[in-house]
Formats: sequence, C-alpha cells, structure tokens
Amino acid sequence: MNPETQPHRAGFVSIIGKPNVGKSTLMNALVGERLSIVTSKAQTTRHRILGILNGADFQLIYSDTPGIIQPKYELHNAMMAFVYSSLEDADVILFVTDIYEKHDEEPVIERLRKTEDTPIIVLVNKIDQADQADVEAKLAFWQEELPNATHILPISALNAFGTEHVLELVLEKLPLHPPYYPKDELTDKPERFFAAEMVREKIFKLYKKEVPYSCEVTIEEFKEDDDIIRIRGVIYVERNSQKGIIIGAKGEALKKVGTWAREEMEKFFQKKVFLELFVKVNENWRTDAKALSRFGYQ
Repeated sequence: MNPETQPHRAGFVSIIGKPNVGKSTLMNALVGERLSIVTSKAQTTRHRILGILNGADFQLIYSDTPGIIQPKYELHNAMMAFVYSSLEDADVILFVTDIYEKHDEEPVIERLRKTEDTPIIVLVNKIDQADQADVEAKLAFWQEELPNATHILPISALNAFGTEHVLELVLEKLPLHPPYYPKDELTDKPERFFAAEMVREKIFKLYKKEVPYSCEVTIEEFKEDDDIIRIRGVIYVERNSQKGIIIGAKGEALKKVGTWAREEMEKFFQKKVFLELFVKVNENWRTDAKALSRFGYQ
C-alpha cells in the first residue's frame, strides 16, 4: 500500500494514577526513551510530559502526569490541573494502579466511572512482586470498581512485561487522524526542561525527608557548541537551612548532585556537558502564585 494513502491513526493517551505506581516507568517503556524521571519517592513527576511514539501509520502521544493526590498547597493544585487537562483531551486513558495499592472513594475514580466516550484501560502494575492469587484478586477488584473499563491488564512496567500488548490495544482504539507533531519529534518539552529534570531527579535520590519536595530547578543558560553543551542551573529551596543541606559540608553534596546529573545529561544529549549549579532561596515558593508561574506551573 502506498504510505501516502495508508490510513493513519493518531491520538493522545493519558497515563494517570496515584503517586509511585509506576506511571513514569511505564511511559519510558512504551516510548522506548527515558523521558520521565523515576525515583522510589512519591510525587516525583510535577509536570505533564508528552512522549511521542511514531510509526509509519500511527502517532501515539503519551502524557505522563503527576500522581493523583489531595492538594495541600498551590503547587499541588497546579499538578492536579495537569492531570485533569490530560483527561480532557485524551483519546485513550491508561489508569495505572499497582498490586499493593488500596483505594478509597476518590474523585478521579468517580470521574472514570462516568467516562463513556473515552476508552479506559486499567493496568495493574508490579505483578512481578506478587503471587498469582493476589494478581487475580486485584484484577477482579478492578473489574467491579470500573465496569466500564475496556480492558484490565496485569503488567510489570519495570520488566516491560505486558507493555507490548498495551501498545496493541491502544493502537486499536486510536482515531484515524494525521500526525499532530512532526514525525521526528520525541516530546513537546525543550532540552532545558530535561536538563532541569535530571538535576531534580538526583536531588530526590540523594536527599531525604522534605528537602527534595522543597526544591525546584531552573536552567538559566543552555549553550550548545559542536563538541560541548554548557549548562548553568539554579536549585531553588524554601529556607536557608535547606540551602545548607543541598550544598553540604565543603560543597560536597552539591558537587555529587552535579556529577551525577552531568553523567546523565551526557548520555541523554550524546555530547560532553559542562554543568554549573547554584543554590538560591525563594521562600515558600510552593504556595507563591508568582513563583509557580515563573517555574512553569501556571
């Protein structure tokens, strides 16, 4: 068949669920690239990140979204706005849960029950950590909770088990449509965004308790030459005491963040990276509408 006359499918696939159920790991597995940062801590993803998978006759636009939470301050409200906007324009919804997760009556579940026109695929993740009886019980639970779901599937995003079947099902449900993005694009986010996310990921992995949640990262300079990328980033914290923790004794902690992030960037950008990091205080930025707007949340 002539590729120019071959039917083409394209659409938006929203990946939603509670924190730490494996949404980012799933999107990275589905797209085949490491676009979303992944840590063992909850609420790592703060933005809506698009991952674009292209084929000769399809374009799948996955949305990785923040974990669904009850908002406590303005940052949480902005994060939940990303979730609900992704549901508004979704052609397919992937609702990700995991084998251990317990559910109460939640607004998003009620909203999914009332969704009639958009196919919902429930993905029960982390089945590699459970026995068959637990998996079957969880699948039965979701069949009762979301009877309007078109499929309920067991998967292991970490081991890429079941993800090929997810792709097949999603492709079946995509509408006929020309591509929304150029076929060589992988995401809607600029390179600066991913550089900032790599720094933020290392902060989540290196520091404990509240400190990572109080940090935001901006890239003030991103200059690319033929053989090197020069990046200057700023880590914002809410209090002076946090600034001291991020920097560490004799600057050793900040140096470790920079080294780990630079190594990650060099793999991602396939080029040598020179990275400078600074730490500044922006008091209570998570509750400050102006700061949130400057950081790209509004």
